[in-house]
Amino acid sequence: MPTTVKAYAATSATEPLTPFELQRRDVGPKDVRIDIKFAGICHSDIHTARSEWGPATYPVVVGHEIAGIVAEVGSEVTKFSVGDRVGVGCMVDSCGECKNCLAGDEQFCLEGNVGTYNSVGKDGEPTHGGYSQAIVVTERFVCGIPEGIGLDVAAPLLCAGITTYSPLKQWGAGPGKKVAVVGLGGLGHMAVKIAHALGAEVTVLSQSLKKQEDGLRLGADHYHATSDPETFKALRGRFDLIINTVSAMLDFDAYLSLLDVHGAMVNVGLPEKPLSLRMFSVVMGNKSFAGSNIGGIRQTQEMLDFCAEHGIGSDVEVIAADQVNEAYERVLASDVRYRFVIDTSTL
Repeated sequence: MPTTVKAYAATSATEPLTPFELQRRDVGPKDVRIDIKFAGICHSDIHTARSEWGPATYPVVVGHEIAGIVAEVGSEVTKFSVGDRVGVGCMVDSCGECKNCLAGDEQFCLEGNVGTYNSVGKDGEPTHGGYSQAIVVTERFVCGIPEGIGLDVAAPLLCAGITTYSPLKQWGAGPGKKVAVVGLGGLGHMAVKIAHALGAEVTVLSQSLKKQEDGLRLGADHYHATSDPETFKALRGRFDLIINTVSAMLDFDAYLSLLDVHGAMVNVGLPEKPLSLRMFSVVMGNKSFAGSNIGGIRQTQEMLDFCAEHGIGSDVEVIAADQVNEAYERVLASDVRYRFVIDTSTL
């Protein structure tokens, strides 16, 4: 029979999240049931809960930064055993057969991947995420969390970690490369840590210098305030790669001027309004203006292994479940360093 678990859910776009009970499906032959220990709060959760990226199907339990312990496995599961430390990110299923799935890019499944929440599973039922006590996920979409990373600091790696690791790897961050990270928030602080561990020379570009001490502690070699016009003059043509982690409307022409010839500015933030830039900013220098969307399951496991090898976890503030609405307001006010994580034992 399905299992009833406690959760926190959004019931409308305007009401606070409230306690909720949901049904998790029976464990099928290829399924893994996970007792969730920690769930990170991503800005995407807030957008979804408030129907800011399109209408949500209410009630919805959000959360796609999930870390926990395997509680049960199906008869055909081969990768995991009861007691294993595991994580689940932004996806819980895909067709598994299209060219993108076969290439390890399930996020671009041609039939559409099944999101961890506010999506519809292959059983026709709505999916619910990590602000809950347990979840049942097909084995292919479960990743192992290596020993050496606490489950609380590992949870945000399942979104913030892979969202920044993937473009850093694709665009060749490493020794001899100069990488700039725009913004030092939940995504930005992970980009700094990972780029530093990859061996790149790392610069943080932030509105002010108020987080400079943090940035240098996290692995940045340099830190500059973008509110100072001299910054754009001094750094012109300096970087091989810029990772933009913010969703604010920027002067993209100014940031593109900071790239060296053949450099790339890769965006992982999602502004709500259309962007504007001059094509001269990319053509004159053979520059690239690109985007990046999480990573596939294989690369997510690679990222987790890399983070364990280099002692990388997210900087977190662990909260009780009944603090989630306060945490949402603090995220919107940029009052967190650098990721809220819900202790699901408090549900």
